[in-house]
Amino acid sequence: MSGILNEAHLAWRGALAQAAGTTPERVAVQCVHQHDAPFVCLETQRLLDATGGGLLNMDRTFFQDCLQRGAAAVRKAVGMAKPLTHVASAQARVSEVAGNRRVMLNEEGKVVKMRGSSCRDPELIGLPEGLIDPLLKTVAFYSGDEKLAACHYYACHPMSHYGQGHVSSDYPGLARKRLQAAEPGCTHLYFTGAAGNIGAGKYNNGSPEARVALTGRIFDAMTATVRLLKPEPLRTARWCTQELVPQVNPAFTLESEMALVLNKENAPAGRIRPAMRAAWIKRLEKGVPIVLSALHLDSVTLLHLPAESFVEYQLRAQDFAKGRFVATAAYGDGGPWYIPTREAFPQGGYEVSVANCAPGTDPEMTERIERLLEAAG
Repeated sequence: MSGILNEAHLAWRGALAQAAGTTPERVAVQCVHQHDAPFVCLETQRLLDATGGGLLNMDRTFFQDCLQRGAAAVRKAVGMAKPLTHVASAQARVSEVAGNRRVMLNEEGKVVKMRGSSCRDPELIGLPEGLIDPLLKTVAFYSGDEKLAACHYYACHPMSHYGQGHVSSDYPGLARKRLQAAEPGCTHLYFTGAAGNIGAGKYNNGSPEARVALTGRIFDAMTATVRLLKPEPLRTARWCTQELVPQVNPAFTLESEMALVLNKENAPAGRIRPAMRAAWIKRLEKGVPIVLSALHLDSVTLLHLPAESFVEYQLRAQDFAKGRFVATAAYGDGGPWYIPTREAFPQGGYEVSVANCAPGTDPEMTERIERLLEAAG
């Protein structure tokens, strides 16, 4: 999925929790976020249905089929469970993939041009990478000598080109598949980190050849971390959660967004996106929180963040937990769309223009991230 928003995200967590015999707050569901994949919100589709215009945000039948197959896979996996005895972690630098998208500011400190997932603008390409997290992190799980699974984390928008109607795992998925083929006895998983303001545009012109190069660079980092893994006996495991009910970005109101939804002169995207914002506003009116979570395994933490969080949140998490190995997966509950930092709002730019949360979300989310990491001890 490119994004699972609001009630749809709750449905996934609930279905997987029931299949696993646990509760929804103990389930994290993260997207990789390739842009050609579905972007689903149940309330958005209800709002669109009410207009009678035949607009689609999602295919309900496909959504329910995915949900049922996901739950069935969890039930099957529970029956095949093995005791977890060891954990290992490692990190490696990724060369020439990620770059900050918001690197061109004018004298007033406003973002004037964005370097996206691909870029052919020599001026933007020539600018520095900017603030990124250059490390790919891997956490592996063992039952005795058997490596069961390895989770790989990297913060960069995960597509080299899109908009052609082909659902693809793109370069991170291609790299993961190469590693999976090389190590078939271990299940390899890929998670996109806090990459809301991070893309591959400095090193990617959108060509098929560039996708091959990006795949190779991610694969090289993955194989580097795999070589460095040293399993250690697992002594403690703890799951922690924090809830957050953000404020709505004051640029949007339910009335303004529904007016756009109902205006049949607007292009489909000009009606579907406002419907998503309206669904978010309606959710917050009900006080339905976003859930941030962390799994603490001895000195390793797997941190789960919502939506398109800026990379600063990931870097702050690592600062809060010096001495711990923190691997961050973002793109959980996609209701907020982007979650910029408070400092980014005065700068403007694309991400700020479509952020559903208010600037005050930054200190609230940062506080909850800090609490999650403090809970590790």
